[in-house]
Amino acid sequence: MDTTTKTEWHAVPWNKGKLLGQKPPLKLKEIWGIRIRLQLTHRARELALFNLAIDSKLRGCDLVGLRVHDVVQGTRVAPRAIVMQKDAAAVQFDLTDQTRDAVAMWIASAHLKPEQYLFPSRVSASPHLSTRQYSRIVGSWVRSIGLDAAAYGTHSLRRTKATLIYRRTRNLRAVQLLLGHTKLESTVRYLGIEVDDALEIAEQTEV
Repeated sequence: MDTTTKTEWHAVPWNKGKLLGQKPPLKLKEIWGIRIRLQLTHRARELALFNLAIDSKLRGCDLVGLRVHDVVQGTRVAPRAIVMQKDAAAVQFDLTDQTRDAVAMWIASAHLKPEQYLFPSRVSASPHLSTRQYSRIVGSWVRSIGLDAAAYGTHSLRRTKATLIYRRTRNLRAVQLLLGHTKLESTVRYLGIEVDDALEIAEQTEV
C-alpha cells in the first residue's frame, strides 16, 4: 500500500500583505516636511528629484528617464519644459523657482552634461536611476515624516500637484492636460473624484 503523503503546494499571492488601490497624494505640510529634511541633510540629488517629481507630475519611468537638456536651456534651468511620455504624448510643465534652484545645484555638483541623464544610476549596469530605486527613495521620504511607506508610492508624487490644482480650481480639463491624459475619464479616476462631484462639474459646464 502506497503510504506516500502528497503535500499540496499553494502559490503565495503577489499582493499578499500589500496595500492595493490608489496611492494618496501628499498634503502641503507633508511636502514641506520632506523638503526641509532633504535641505537640512544636504541631499542635493534627492531634493532635485523630489521637487521635480512634484512639479512635473510625470510617471516614475518618465521622470527617471529625463536628460539634462530636457530641463535646461543654454546654461540655465528653464521655467517650463516639454517632454515626451512613455505613451508618446507630449506634456509640458512649469518649474518653480525652488525646483529650478535645486535642479541647478544638483547639475553643478554632479558635473552633468546636457546629453547625460539627469539622475544617473549609481549602479554601473543601469544608465539612469531605475523605477525600483526611485520607489525605494520615495519610501524613505515618507517614512522620514512618520507616514506608512506601504500606503504611498511614486504615483503619490505624480498626483500631489494635480490634486491641489483640482481642489483649488475644479478645472478637470486643465488637470487632464497637465497629466497628459487623452481621456477626461482617466483624469476623473486618477484623482479619485466622487460621482456627485463630477456631476456637479458637468452641470456647470455649458457646451
